[in-house]
Amino acid sequence: MSRKIYLDNNATTPIHPEVLDAMMPYLKEDFGNPSSIHQFGRKARVKVDEAREKVAAAIGADSSEIIFTSGGSESDNFAIKGYSWANRKSSGGHIITSPIEHPAVLETCRYLEKDGFRITYLPVDEYGIAKPSDVEKAIEKDTILISIHHSNNEVGTIEPISEISSIAKSRGVVVHTDAVQSLGKVPLNVNKLGVDLMSLSAHKLNGPKGIGAIYIRRGMKNMYPLISGGSQEMKRRAGTENVAGIIGFGKACEIAVSDMEKESVRIAALRDKLQSLIMEKIPDIKLNGHPVNRLPNTLNISFESAEGEALAINLDLSGVAVSTGSACSSGTIEPSHVLLAMGIPLETIYGSIRFSLGRGNTMEDVNYIMDILPSIVRRVRETSLIS
Repeated sequence: MSRKIYLDNNATTPIHPEVLDAMMPYLKEDFGNPSSIHQFGRKARVKVDEAREKVAAAIGADSSEIIFTSGGSESDNFAIKGYSWANRKSSGGHIITSPIEHPAVLETCRYLEKDGFRITYLPVDEYGIAKPSDVEKAIEKDTILISIHHSNNEVGTIEPISEISSIAKSRGVVVHTDAVQSLGKVPLNVNKLGVDLMSLSAHKLNGPKGIGAIYIRRGMKNMYPLISGGSQEMKRRAGTENVAGIIGFGKACEIAVSDMEKESVRIAALRDKLQSLIMEKIPDIKLNGHPVNRLPNTLNISFESAEGEALAINLDLSGVAVSTGSACSSGTIEPSHVLLAMGIPLETIYGSIRFSLGRGNTMEDVNYIMDILPSIVRRVRETSLIS
């Protein structure tokens, strides 16, 4: 297999060469602990502070509002558990979310249900949108937190976060949004969005794995820390900082923001070309997610009467990496909770494929995929168990 075409950028992205170059000195000679007062520590502290400013600038925040974490999942846990525990009411408290959130949000909410909190899972429409009117109806006297992601990782739909935040503010409710998929792909501004908490991660925008951040709006002092110990990260998250990772995150944000306007247009054009060619050359398909209000790189397509897993395996054998609309766990295939909540039939879900493009993709990739995909779909459909 000579070709290697990667179209699974919503899962993770290759590290940008400039990001790696920025990190390397802090994995080698500049190894100091940022909490140390000697020159090695001071140099590390300066670079951590610079990176914090870059991450903050990417979302229109102040650097004092950025706390570094190990990634998006920790940030989601910190936002939801940390705020809920610190603001528990006599009744426990009420949290509003949606059924298509990332597992780091859904599993955290299920955990809190066992801890006495009540969770409302809002319905979403056929595009995966949580309607602001439904949010307003769901707010109760003891509602303390609303957690709705900015964009969906499977179908790319972008949520009406600013409208949701406006409603929440009028009722005195804090809003958290997981913006892991959106950072670096579409403009983000915490003040325009009106959110109080935002989860971020580096490895979705050509940064390193194992580093993320949470935005905590200035003035929000009631946050229960998940990790206790030293006074790092403004006493909100103990533990020696991942200096190289933080520097890489800052550099990745700097590059992504600088290139966002031209890259989003270029990648959206590739995505749209791939979509139009699939619709032209392959019958019986369905677009999942909003056709317009979505991330510029994401295309989720269901191929009727075909197993998505078989399509993904055959594409992989031909050098193309994609993901399916089903998750394989312990040898069983589970349908996508996102597509289920959108009301898509099971047989359609099992035939879904997510193409998520990135910085390294070209029109040559699109043309190659369309050279092989129609015949792959035909072969899979001929042997499919889905009717």
